[in-house]
Amino acid sequence: MEKRVLGSSGLEVSAIGLGCMGMSHHRGNVSSTTELIALIRSALDLGVTFFDTAQVYGPFTNEQLVGDALAPLIDQVIIATKFGLTDEHGNATWSSRPELIRSTVEGSLTRLGVETIDLLFQHRVDPNTPIEEVAGTVKELIAEGKVRHFGLSEASAQTIRRANLVQPVTAVQSEYSLWYRTPETEVLPTCEELGIGFVPYSPLGRGFLTGTIDETTNFEDADSRKGSPQFTIEARTANQSIIELLTSVADLKGATPAQIALAWLLAQRTWISPIPGTTKLHRLEENVAAVNIDLSEDERAALRRAASEIKIVGGRYPESLERMTGL
Repeated sequence: MEKRVLGSSGLEVSAIGLGCMGMSHHRGNVSSTTELIALIRSALDLGVTFFDTAQVYGPFTNEQLVGDALAPLIDQVIIATKFGLTDEHGNATWSSRPELIRSTVEGSLTRLGVETIDLLFQHRVDPNTPIEEVAGTVKELIAEGKVRHFGLSEASAQTIRRANLVQPVTAVQSEYSLWYRTPETEVLPTCEELGIGFVPYSPLGRGFLTGTIDETTNFEDADSRKGSPQFTIEARTANQSIIELLTSVADLKGATPAQIALAWLLAQRTWISPIPGTTKLHRLEENVAAVNIDLSEDERAALRRAASEIKIVGGRYPESLERMTGL
């Protein structure tokens, strides 16, 4: 597996990481804990060294799962987790008050079974807590040896700059894929200027860019996609054009639509490491194999042009969640 360094931080991760959210959060019924632990360890066997979780996934159960799975291998991996959407008791809260950051980080350390969190993201920007206070608190945690690197998720370019003045930001994690390219406008140029790595979540459009979802797909009640504007039957029907584009390139490359989508992302910057999630071994193997696909500059440009002409139907989040992004 190719390794990448997230910006100028020196934090080396696998080119493709593993997003673990769907193993216990937002995706309905999943496999047994034993099977999921085996899947996480299989990812390491395939060269994945970058694993992403968060306090709110579960809440807490996903951190525990990742910690249990990687316990024997902790010196071989980089684990990222996130604060800011739950309190220390698991109650939902959109807060990054310094005392809450500290109390929830203590819980994360215990569940992950580590003395130091490799990469700690603010899950969403708290409009009621100045980002300088957040960055300052994480800076103190770094000085105390409880955190190594600081990250932001779904933050605006302005917020990234303000935080970076207090504590250097190692990575920004935001949604980015061939069908959601908003970060290209301001966030990616800011990361490039400041030497910050970028971690795209939902690099496969919450599964849509795999080409396995259409208007006949039924989502479980517990699957968050069931209530997503981007996954209504009408939107799924209208958005098949992006799948047709990916499939046309995949057929030429002897690849799958998902692999082309990931290869395109990897080719955007050398300091980008996407974190596709899955609960299935064959999908994990498929995703990891995307690092072996070489898209020429002309092929990348053609994909970009063609995707720009496709109008994607439906917002990625309901309005109540969308307002939590880009602050």
